[in-house]
Amino acid sequence: MSLSEQFLPAFLEEVVGDRFGRYSKYIIQDRAIPDVRDGLKPVQRRILYAMYESGNTPDKGYRKSAKTVGDVMGNYHPHGDTSIYDGMVRMAQPWKMGHELVQGHGNWGSIDDDPPAAMRYTEARLSSIAMEMLRDIDKRTVQFKDNFDNTAKEPVVLPARYPNLLVNGVSGISAGFATEIPPHNLREVIDACVAVMQKPEIDLEEIMTFIKGPDFPTGGLIMGEEGIKEAYRTGKGRIYVRSKADIEFLRGGKQQIVVTEIPYQVVKSRLVTQMENIRLEKKIEGIAEVRDESGREGLRIVVEIKKEADAQGILAYLLKKTDLQVTYNFNMVSIVNKAPQQLGLKSMLEAYIEHQREVVTNRTRYELEKAEDRAHVLEGLVKALNILDEVIAAIKASKNRQDAQNNLQWMFGFTERQADSILTLQLYRLTNLEITTLQKELDELLKRIDTYRSILESDKKLIGIIRKELLEIRDKYGIDRRCSIQGEVEELKVNLEVMVSSEDVLVTLSNEGYIKRTSMLSFTRSGGERGGSGVKEGDYISRILEINTLDNLLIFTQKGQYFLLPVHQIPEFKWKDPGTAIVNVIHLSKEDVIVGVVPVNNFEEPDRSLVFVTKKGQVKRTELKEYMTNRSSAVAACKVGSDDEIISVTLSDNTKDILLVSKDGMSIRFRESDVNAMGRVSGGVKGIQLRDGDEVVSALWVEEDEGEILTITDLGYGKRSLLADYQPQSRGGKGLANFEFKEGKRVKPNGNRIAGAFYCREPFTITAVTRDGLSYSFSSEQAPITERKSTGKLLVHLEKKDEITSLLVHPESS
Repeated sequence: MSLSEQFLPAFLEEVVGDRFGRYSKYIIQDRAIPDVRDGLKPVQRRILYAMYESGNTPDKGYRKSAKTVGDVMGNYHPHGDTSIYDGMVRMAQPWKMGHELVQGHGNWGSIDDDPPAAMRYTEARLSSIAMEMLRDIDKRTVQFKDNFDNTAKEPVVLPARYPNLLVNGVSGISAGFATEIPPHNLREVIDACVAVMQKPEIDLEEIMTFIKGPDFPTGGLIMGEEGIKEAYRTGKGRIYVRSKADIEFLRGGKQQIVVTEIPYQVVKSRLVTQMENIRLEKKIEGIAEVRDESGREGLRIVVEIKKEADAQGILAYLLKKTDLQVTYNFNMVSIVNKAPQQLGLKSMLEAYIEHQREVVTNRTRYELEKAEDRAHVLEGLVKALNILDEVIAAIKASKNRQDAQNNLQWMFGFTERQADSILTLQLYRLTNLEITTLQKELDELLKRIDTYRSILESDKKLIGIIRKELLEIRDKYGIDRRCSIQGEVEELKVNLEVMVSSEDVLVTLSNEGYIKRTSMLSFTRSGGERGGSGVKEGDYISRILEINTLDNLLIFTQKGQYFLLPVHQIPEFKWKDPGTAIVNVIHLSKEDVIVGVVPVNNFEEPDRSLVFVTKKGQVKRTELKEYMTNRSSAVAACKVGSDDEIISVTLSDNTKDILLVSKDGMSIRFRESDVNAMGRVSGGVKGIQLRDGDEVVSALWVEEDEGEILTITDLGYGKRSLLADYQPQSRGGKGLANFEFKEGKRVKPNGNRIAGAFYCREPFTITAVTRDGLSYSFSSEQAPITERKSTGKLLVHLEKKDEITSLLVHPESS
């Protein structure tokens, strides 16, 4: 045969698919997912059975763990000793199991995630309740199968005389499936089992009057009744588990938070480290010390609070930011009829009850067989004793034992089994007392046989037996609930004051987008001049805000996006430092430009709105509370057309008038209340009807008829006109002219467009920045008061071909 004929062609997809299919089937069925009947993974079942087989029971002394691991590996579980010992360790740890199945002696690890001692040092034996898992296993109650090398038999499932799957819970990950079933209270689960047996059509609501929810061995508070209900209905659900923490008052007005119970599967040492790191990194003010005082009396973590600090606020922060509170996700998957299935609570209880029916039925059949066999023998003995002389004569006349047995069968009609028992009868049993005893034993046996038959014939009696035995286990091993349950999930609100100390600061934003936060102390030490803030060469401060660290900034962009930036998150710099680029603080795109910065202390403040004005004359008013967000990324603030952009965002109290001024010198004044409040992402309404090529350059808030409107052109000409000359109109009109541009070949131009407009009630200084990077400062008083439509006066002497690009109120005067 040639070499090529020894190989068959195969597709890689088929080979890999077949191999992985087999592997995943094995992992699901024989490693990671528990059986719905006894709630055990194969390795756990094998450990318990091996300990039982070798007599390592609670009524005897402890035995080296290494011997048990060796027995399990050699007879039933041909995998690494680590996986076997790990399974054994978990079953011996009281903070992981509702009821430990293995009683450990020695170092079996700790809730701090300390590893257990090696198996050669530790000792173990089965716990009392583990014997209930194995009870009646010798009475043909469960199926057995060959072990891996066909040298021994192992149980397919344990009799499990109580619902271990729910009582002890389980977690595991396999190929394509994971399971997370929490521990429950033994009493509650057995009561629910009994209720389902007595009323098979019982609904989930009624079952939940018995099983309130999980009962974690580490205690704590479970929140989320809806999550529990959803999990019990579908097998999937989420709850919140919170530590038990109390605030204790000490001498001298000090307080301390004392934690005595922590969530299930949380490592205590890591939790303490998390809290200590919060103290070291000063994420919140007020924690003086974190101590782990756990000992023989139980778990105790102490968080010492500084005097005057808000203990309740600090506790809320720790619950939110550490594992003092965690989410627990139910994923109740188990093996049902050799396949993984996600089950609700009732289905699990029904599967367990069905298993118990089989166990008790098989046990009753076994005991019936034994009783019938014994009764048969007793009937023969009683009959033989009644005709004792004839029996003895027949035996004496026989040649040998076999002949005697045959003679008894032939002469008196005994069966082979009866004849054999007669021949092995001891002489002392021929006394009158023994004959009476045998008759009495036979009568009792016949009664028991009737009982066994009646159990097998009546489902009601069968259920009665299961119920009776379950209630015995409940009364013997039941413990009080360790977890308390709260229906509503309590929302954790952390006051900003807990994390940030209140301080008045200065925040500056430069034209090129550099931002900084400066303490008032640094500002004072640097000379206390607002105009003396540090900037890069060619840059200048465009905005300066005196604000508190507890406040927020709403930063709006040209394209209709906004960011919420808490003031305390702005990097702190000295007053003379230029600060950091704002793109390092918020995710501002390169193509976008900041057009508005609005400080906000309280988003719920009544009658406060944000008013947006666009280049094309659109105006939108939205209530301030709509802009509260927890997101740090960009959020839509206003719908903006593709050829439009926002030029102004102002926080308003909805009582003033809006005056819009356009590039071509048109203006319109209308009541702000004419603009109805709209949703956050709406596009607004028309504020002014513009001519082609015209656009809005300024939006002013004016009231009554006091003050003047200062208008400045790109060539530095300006004038003031009385506000009274700008009569209110209906929103959306063409408006009134508010500046006259000079035209003609021999006339010196006074401007090509309006650079900006201001509302004047008090004198202030304006800084004009030009295209060539020059800046000029002048007072608003320098502009003459003239008619609304006039040519203005030269206020800024610009270089030839230079023009004003931006105008801002001088920081010194703000």
